[in-house]
Amino acid sequence: MIQVRELCNRFGSQVIHENLDLDVMTGEILGVVGGSGTGKTVLLRTIVGLNRPTSGHIRVFGQDLQELSAGDRSLIEQRLGVLFQGGALFSSLNLQENVAVPLIEHAGLSRPDAEHLARVKLALTGLPPEAALKYPAELSGGMVKRAALARALALDPEILFLDEPTAGLDPIGAAAFDRLILTLRDALGFTVFLVTHDLDTLYATCDRIAVLAKKRVLVADRLERVATIDDPWIQDYFNGPRGRAASSATGANTLRPQE
Repeated sequence: MIQVRELCNRFGSQVIHENLDLDVMTGEILGVVGGSGTGKTVLLRTIVGLNRPTSGHIRVFGQDLQELSAGDRSLIEQRLGVLFQGGALFSSLNLQENVAVPLIEHAGLSRPDAEHLARVKLALTGLPPEAALKYPAELSGGMVKRAALARALALDPEILFLDEPTAGLDPIGAAAFDRLILTLRDALGFTVFLVTHDLDTLYATCDRIAVLAKKRVLVADRLERVATIDDPWIQDYFNGPRGRAASSATGANTLRPQE
């Protein structure tokens, strides 16, 4: 679904990525991890087109995004859904209106039809009917995440990008969100690119893990294999006390991506 080759991201004199390669397979949930400053969110934003790379190539659905016209690029971007870390909901719109925005702007639906479909998407993420008319400021953190997920799913994307989706949630809410992502992936068949620090999320949901270090992808493999890599950061992260606790509590995911 996604092929990244020799990617370089540079901001002034600061090099974030250099000769970074990564593949994302159809139907998988790929977890992207790394220490602070390794450019996890920068990588996500570059793939979805919010950041122009310094050099390198990104192919999504077999198309090189840098070679496409603005119109063709927009068509590709409409097949992508993004949930930003803070939700990024419009504070002046209620949830129904938030989810309806892409349906009106990109799908060309009338406002009544868009808002009807928006209520369906909100229900799909587990929100009650009465939440549709609430504003973001009236919601808990977990409800904001679900509403933002509903908006990310508005156009039935083939690839869903999640940036720290469980950040700020309590353990029960985070576990419920993990289960929701798995259920929706299995039901709707999309691919997931997941940036997270949450070890429980990695163990509960991810088919493969990509570790960013030294300005590139150090390893991308199934979690049980990644955890054996002889690298100090990987060993501290996956085999330290919190990593062992997450592994014991959830076990490694046994799902396999489609070939």
